Amino acid sequence: MERTPEQQAQIEMAKRLKKKEVVDKKIAAATEERGVSILLTGNGKGKSSSAFGTMARALGHGHKATVVQFIKGRKETGEQLFFGQHPQVSFHVMGHGFTWETRDPELEQQAAHQAWEVAKQALADENVDFVLLDEITYMYKYGYLDVADLVAALAQRPAHQNVMMTGRTAPRELLDSVDTHSKIANERHAFEGGVKAQPGIEW
Repeated sequence: MERTPEQQAQIEMAKRLKKKEVVDKKIAAATEERGVSILLTGNGKGKSSSAFGTMARALGHGHKATVVQFIKGRKETGEQLFFGQHPQVSFHVMGHGFTWETRDPELEQQAAHQAWEVAKQALADENVDFVLLDEITYMYKYGYLDVADLVAALAQRPAHQNVMMTGRTAPRELLDSVDTHSKIANERHAFEGGVKAQPGIEW
């Protein structure tokens, strides 16, 4: 028997109410107030963009942030040019070491340890509300840092502090320790279609 428009509307309303009931229960159950750790991985574009976008949101609420970028490029990135001048942001780009263009394992490891010292200080600083460790997972892929040190620092950080980390892959220990893990897939990329990388999009 075909339903009347009124009957269909009642069914749709009942579905929405049921869904609202489920969501309301989840909201009521989420009573813990603390900072969260978020890991963004995957081959898709947008991991760092998402992290910096979240940091912009935090800054909008007056939070203080620290950024440590573990990959150094040939050019200053748009995020460094923009957020590096922000009074609430302490911005650090990994020194002379790891780049996408050249490989010098000795310099890379030295730079990784220097960058980690900065990151470790931020993760222990109660005055820092938001920490962004951009491309940090590559340091574990190449064996330059010990992931156990990061897991311990995340566990011991100030309770209110939010942390975001990015990189294509991550060790199991890190994946298991974070509050939120999102994986960004690559369905299509302009570069594969012959479009040249450009400032404001890729860096």
